[in-house]
Parts: sequence; C-alpha cells; structure tokens
Amino acid sequence: MSTYDVIVIGAGPVGENVADRVVQGGLTAAIVERELVGGECSYWACMPTKALLRSGAALRAARQVPGAREAVTGELDVAAVLGRRDDFASHWNDEGQVSWLDSAGIALHRGHGRITGDRVVEVTAADGTTTTVTARHAVVVATGSGALVPDIEGLRDAKPWTSRETVAAKEVPARLAVIGGGVVASEMATAFSQLGSSVTMLARDGVLHMQEPFVGEQVAASLQDKGVSVRVGAEAGSVKRNEDGTVSITLTDGEQIEADELLVAIGRTPNTQDLGLENIGLTPGSWLTVDDTMRVNDWLYAAGDVNRRVLLTHQGKYQARAVGDVIVARAKGEPVDDAPWGRHAATADERAVPQVVFTDPEVASVGLTAAKAEAAGLNFRVVDYDLAATAGSAVHAEGYRGHARMVVDEDRKVIVGFTLVGPDVAEMIHAATIAITGEVPIDRLWHAVPAFPTVSEVWLRLLEAYGR
Repeated sequence: MSTYDVIVIGAGPVGENVADRVVQGGLTAAIVERELVGGECSYWACMPTKALLRSGAALRAARQVPGAREAVTGELDVAAVLGRRDDFASHWNDEGQVSWLDSAGIALHRGHGRITGDRVVEVTAADGTTTTVTARHAVVVATGSGALVPDIEGLRDAKPWTSRETVAAKEVPARLAVIGGGVVASEMATAFSQLGSSVTMLARDGVLHMQEPFVGEQVAASLQDKGVSVRVGAEAGSVKRNEDGTVSITLTDGEQIEADELLVAIGRTPNTQDLGLENIGLTPGSWLTVDDTMRVNDWLYAAGDVNRRVLLTHQGKYQARAVGDVIVARAKGEPVDDAPWGRHAATADERAVPQVVFTDPEVASVGLTAAKAEAAGLNFRVVDYDLAATAGSAVHAEGYRGHARMVVDEDRKVIVGFTLVGPDVAEMIHAATIAITGEVPIDRLWHAVPAFPTVSEVWLRLLEAYGR
C-alpha cells in the first residue's frame, strides 16, 4: 500500500493541474489513470478538434482577401489535414505527458481507480492486478465526462460515432448524419463538410440554441451555404446499421435518411459509473455536487466536467488551480478565503465563463445571454452592433459578416454578458472576460481605446450605442 498526501483520479488537464498545484505547494500527489495521460482534451477533443477545423478556416480566410485569393488554388488536402490532426493528438501516445508527470514529481498509477473507503482508492491494472493507495488529506475526482447516447430505438446497436470516433476518424465518410445542434455537432458539421462529406444535421432544438439567437441563425446559414442540410426540429425515431455498413435514420415524422456514418452529439454524462461512489454514500453515475472550493465532503473533491458546473477544459483547469490551493491551505492549517472572488474559490464559473465555438463564422461569448440575464432577474440593457460596420472588419476580409452584443447590468453599470459571431472573433473574447471578471464600470471602459483599424473597434461602437 502506498500513501500520498493527495490522490487524483483522472489524468486529463484538470487532474494534471490539481496534482501539479499541490506538489508546488509542498505536498505529495499521485494520479490514477485508466487510459491516456492527458485526457479527453489532448486526444479526442480540444486539440485534435481545432486542428481538424483550422485548415479550412485558414483557406476561407485567404479566399476572402483579394491578392491572397488569387494565390490559392485547389481544395483542402484531406490526408494532410488528418495528418496534422494526428500530430496534435500525439498519435494517441502519452509518452510525453508521462515524462512531464515524472519531471513534476507526480506519481502515476495506471489502471481503473475505485474509491473503496474514506481516502482509499483501489487501482486495477490492465492485467487484473490491484494496488491500494491512500491519501492523507484528499482524494480528487477529475474523471471528466463521456458522450451521452440517448435511448433511441436501435441506436446503440448501430454503433454510432461519438465525439471520440469522429475526431479520430481515419477516413472521411461520403455522407455524415449528425444528431444534435450544439457545439460538437456544429463544429464537426463544419469540419467534415470542409473535408468533403455530405452532412445532414438533425438539430431538434436548433443550432447553438443556448447562445444568443443571432448566433444560431448566422452559423446555420453559413453551414447551409457550405452544402450542409440543417434540419431544425428534426428528431430521430429509430436507427439501423445496414448489412452494407451504412446507417438508416428514421425520423419521428417517418422520413428516412441514409448515411455512411452517424455522429451523436447531444450532451455529456459524468464518468462516475464505476468509481465506487456507493462505498461512500454517493450515487454511481451521478454528477458530483461541490461548493466553490470544489469540495464534496471533508476529504473528497471533484473538479472539471464531473461536477457539471462548466463543461469546458479551461474552466476545469481554473477549478483545478483553486482546488489545489485550497487542499494545500487546509492541509497546512492555513485560513481559507471562501468569500466571493477569494483566491481559493472558483466563482468565475458562475459569472464569467468564456467559450469559443470554432465554426465558420466563429462564436465567442462570455457571461450571460440576454435570456439568462432576464431569468436572473437583472435590470439589464442589450446593446447590439453590426461587426461588418467597423473599418477593421473591411480590412480583415471582403464580405465580412458578424454581430456583437453586450448585456449591461443597469443597476451596477457593468457588463455581464458579451457575444461575438464572425470570422476570427475567438481572439477578441478575452477583453470582455476581463471587463466582466473585473466588474469594470462602463465609464472606465471609455478610456480603454481600441486600436484603429481593427475589428476590436466594435468596443467603441458599442459604447457609443450605449451612450454616456
């Protein structure tokens, strides 16, 4: 039996950051991982996904600028795109990540971890051997989430693609059907249509419907312009994998759609089904409820997707830093500041969550939408501006189309929400994140002068529309 100050179950970006933080704080840490060190983001999500999308985005950008447009010939080289994706996924080899753990002084136990009692984790290796590790201070669950496959007749038997199979695909299917209209569905519809697939998107609730309404409208229109069949309101009733390997999807209205592969992207489920939660009075397969220090009970913590606060890698890493610091503080008997915006509290998960959707056009948002501000009972004002009306947009690309919205809390005179949709807006969102997190008064933002001519000039235009 081995004993450490902290045991982390899950070696994705969240688990790695927790372990690194506690080691830097002077404690010992071990990570338990049943798959690849580096987790979902490194091999099946963030990095390879953006690599798949980037080549098409670069080609689009070049074609929108006269002079560059004339220099571009041909279409995307699919093999080269997939090869670059493989490079960003480290060819699904975690040797580099394991080397980093060693250099950081973090122990690695490979195998499936199950909690068997207070501060006790049993690790079952691939060969069936078991090892028991114990924690002096804390166990942190950072096992993330997996794709949710709904109870549609025949769906599981049809072995559909989830985000994992889609991102790691070795070939591009001639016809791809997508069930879902959210981030993964929209990004993969974008990527595979760029790579040559004929894509049908069954978006029952609409495209990116959790964003501001104009976002889904612009992204859906762009997808349709690229040949994607966007079927808003369409719902799969049953699915069948045919003898020739193709897939038949029967909609609830009786229409049948044929495809070579089917991606299901309707949501996520926590990876807690076989974690031993029943041994400590919790429900297997459930999301783990935490406070702002990510604590479940006096020794158990949960960070990242598994606590369902925000299912985004960067927010999970933010939580990891908070939970690592608070574990060190509590282990050393130091006072913990649990007040809002305290160093050990992950309160930005409720106030200032930035997100980028790498579709064409891109979507970048942070904070509240107008609908969420209304639901929160805020006295708010919405200010909109056409991104194409800035001088920087005209320079950036011919035919630039986009939109910007800020949501202002009128009682406090601070921005609480900001949304951009348009080409290459991803790099602009951090300014809004700082404004919201720092609660910068509107009057002070007048002194943050945007450079001319850039697309960021929209900040000045929004303030002008808001008025003094």
